[in-house]
Amino acid sequence: MISLSRSSFLTSSGIYGSCNAFSGRQGIAHSTPVKVVALNPNRERNGSVVMESTLQETREGSTVLDMDPKSTVSGGVQDVYGEDTATEDQLVTPWSISVASGYSLLRDPHHNKGLAFAIKERDSHFLRGLLPPVVVSQDLQVKKMMHNMRQYEVPLQKYMAMMDLQEMNEKLFYKLLIDNVEELLPVVYTPTVGEACQKYGSIFRRPQGLFISLNEKGRILEVLRNWPEKNIEVIVVTDGERILGLGDLGCQGMGIPVGKLSLYTALGGVRPSACLPITIDVGTNNEKLLEDEFYIGLRQRRATGQEYAELLDEFMTAVKQNYGEKVLIQFEDFANHNAFDLLAKYSTTHLVFNDDIQGTASVVLAGLVAALKQVGGTLADHRFLFLGAGEAGTGIAKLIALEISKQTNMPLEETQKNIWLVDSKVKIAWSCSLLFPRHPPLFLFCKCSSLNVFFALQGLIVKSRMESLQHFKKPWAHDHEPVKTLLDAVNDIKPTVLIGTSGVGQTFTKEVVEAMASFNEKPIILSLSNPTSQSECTAEEAYTWSQGRAIFASGSPFPPVEYDGKLFVPGQANNAYIFPGIGLGLIMSGTIRVHDDMLLAASEALAAQVTEENFEKGLIYPPFKNIRKISAQIAAKVAAKAYELGLATRLPQPKDLVKHAESCMYSPSYRNYR
Repeated sequence: MISLSRSSFLTSSGIYGSCNAFSGRQGIAHSTPVKVVALNPNRERNGSVVMESTLQETREGSTVLDMDPKSTVSGGVQDVYGEDTATEDQLVTPWSISVASGYSLLRDPHHNKGLAFAIKERDSHFLRGLLPPVVVSQDLQVKKMMHNMRQYEVPLQKYMAMMDLQEMNEKLFYKLLIDNVEELLPVVYTPTVGEACQKYGSIFRRPQGLFISLNEKGRILEVLRNWPEKNIEVIVVTDGERILGLGDLGCQGMGIPVGKLSLYTALGGVRPSACLPITIDVGTNNEKLLEDEFYIGLRQRRATGQEYAELLDEFMTAVKQNYGEKVLIQFEDFANHNAFDLLAKYSTTHLVFNDDIQGTASVVLAGLVAALKQVGGTLADHRFLFLGAGEAGTGIAKLIALEISKQTNMPLEETQKNIWLVDSKVKIAWSCSLLFPRHPPLFLFCKCSSLNVFFALQGLIVKSRMESLQHFKKPWAHDHEPVKTLLDAVNDIKPTVLIGTSGVGQTFTKEVVEAMASFNEKPIILSLSNPTSQSECTAEEAYTWSQGRAIFASGSPFPPVEYDGKLFVPGQANNAYIFPGIGLGLIMSGTIRVHDDMLLAASEALAAQVTEENFEKGLIYPPFKNIRKISAQIAAKVAAKAYELGLATRLPQPKDLVKHAESCMYSPSYRNYR
């Protein structure tokens, strides 16, 4: 007999649970076969049991129990099941020592196969009678799920159905998503995830990540250790203050980390057991949520200043202590005033990545590099005007300037001179009478229940405004007379590229687009704000107002547009092109820090995947149906740069990084159990 940890529990038929002493999902604690005796041998065929196990199956002369517990494959996660060291036609044992069977196996999303369990598997794992007699293939399951999914007319219903499937059958969920990525990506992520976050309290069913609130201050390391998976490689964390273009959603922002990590697995091949979604709950300033009886977070105003900084510092320290130096921490949807500071503070001590700042920048730069093949010239030949000077806008601007500097050997200060930003600011008033007399030129009004929201356009960032600018805007303050409206800025600067990152819908008006088309044969217009309601303009508006000459891409998906007898397929500048590949590249190379050159390498790799056939349809991004191959190319370029910079720790460097990336990708296909 062996002693059991406190995480085990007793049932009428034996011992079952996440026992640290022998659970296959938490690592192997013994290097020799262990005999485990059921407490109730008379009922050992019923439900949850622990079977006597003396596994002696060999692979290359070693038993499953003799495998190196530190071996890292498939996205860098410990291969405790032997699944990844086996070939596709070999049988695998999903439990190293204890065997969960019967009803409990059907309730385990990591190992459940539903009707795909073969007859021999049903006998071996006590499933007879618990399933109908038919045995179906995984492909047929996928076909059935897609048939059911298409019956839903409301996107949120599709989202909830996908989340339910993820909780029932993990492999089928990822198989479904990978095989139907173009159709289901808008369901599991933007734009539907925005609505899911807004209603997260109402649709909340089962926790899908860790919630760390102010109540856990001083105990964050303990909270991290409550998570059942111990070999975490990627953490996506948010504090919910700036969810997409929807503002402060507090604890309900958890939909973003959950969605991002689903894409890490589906699009980048990172093992789902290596992914950990986290929401840091410091309160919310959203009055509507604070009054909502279904809200799941702390009912208090947001903590700021030292209290906030101390909690984040404890979190970052605990993550490194618990998961090591090489765990990737992706910051997601933090407000500007925290996002830049957190990235600057921890980029020298942790492997951190901000998708809103760095991921968006990389995917947009890739689109611009691809668009130049249609427009002509180099990046240095173009003028860029941004509406929005927050995380996304300044992040994109910086990466463009870095790429131009790399191509021309010009100082960064010089390359910034052709990049102009118009900032927008959201102000909240509690009644219609609270206007903002300091900035009267343009107001966009949106009424939401009792809350009146005004979006005030601040104007072109120029040197005369230097004293009032936030620090991350100051590099973009140029010599120019003050300009208050976007249309005036377009007419004055005469940009060849117009980029929207404002989070304010319908700001690329007909006059603005027509002005862009008046002095550009092929104006590049990128309307990047999410979700769809916040997009600066639609694809149809961009093509129609430019007489079909615009090169257009958006943050949210838009349907194809027919104009003057030609069909235009609008591209989507979706971060999902970039961050899964970057993450895989960092993980498979064991990189310890993110460098700007890795972002440039990722952009170049993505741009290289755009074909002439794509250009003919008006696309500046490749189709998502090839996203896993694209991610492998990006991962290889990122890893190569990490090795070149001396930041990679997994040595020696593989000879063929693309093949290595593909071999590391998680497969959602079912495996045959013994």
